[in-house]
Amino acid sequence: MFNTKLVQELHNEERLSGRTVSERIRHRLTRIGQPFLANDNISKFIKDGELDELCSEVEDRMNEVLQALVIDTQNDHNTADTARRVAKMFINEVFAGRYKDAPAITTFPNISQLNELMIVGPIKVRSACSHHLCPIMGRVWIGVLPNANSDLIGLSKYARLCDWIMSRPQIQEEAVVMLADELEHRIKPDGLAVVMEADHFCMHWRGIKDEQSVMTNSVMRGAFLENEALRREFLGLRKQ
Repeated sequence: MFNTKLVQELHNEERLSGRTVSERIRHRLTRIGQPFLANDNISKFIKDGELDELCSEVEDRMNEVLQALVIDTQNDHNTADTARRVAKMFINEVFAGRYKDAPAITTFPNISQLNELMIVGPIKVRSACSHHLCPIMGRVWIGVLPNANSDLIGLSKYARLCDWIMSRPQIQEEAVVMLADELEHRIKPDGLAVVMEADHFCMHWRGIKDEQSVMTNSVMRGAFLENEALRREFLGLRKQ
């Protein structure tokens, strides 16, 4: 269970430590035994104002990367502000799912006791491969079989949750499982299905440079796993 008091005590302990902001955040995570893998959300361990500090630190480190690449950023007008742009992009956009809390999702009871298949999608998603930090661009379909006790959420909230989960470095196989876990926790349906198909620029842009390959993954839970007819109905409607 998350211990807010302990995190605050660690924060107070670190104020005068002279550590960089990334070192302070890492210290909190390590002390409490919290993993901080590329696709983990660490927002609860970041204090007010620290994201701005982190952005500045990433900018400094990115400048070092550009220097190591032998790019004269002081005289090259095209890369003069590249480090700042990349830092803001990483922290506030493409990896924001690591540093920001989950979007507020209002649920409402299933008053009408709906128990028919519902499909949401395709939802456009953008992520990044954790191996090369290259873009992953794709679409997600979500199938839900609610029951009388399921919580329902608005259609736009599916897209917000997808964006939050996908906005971090990861591999597609794990991303769809994380999304399914999050949806199952919030909705508690009789059945849940998630299908994601995406283009991976680590294949298009580098390596084999194959522009045609698309990766597709699916996660089936509950009734979708047990009922072949339901699963077939979902997959058939998705193609339409």
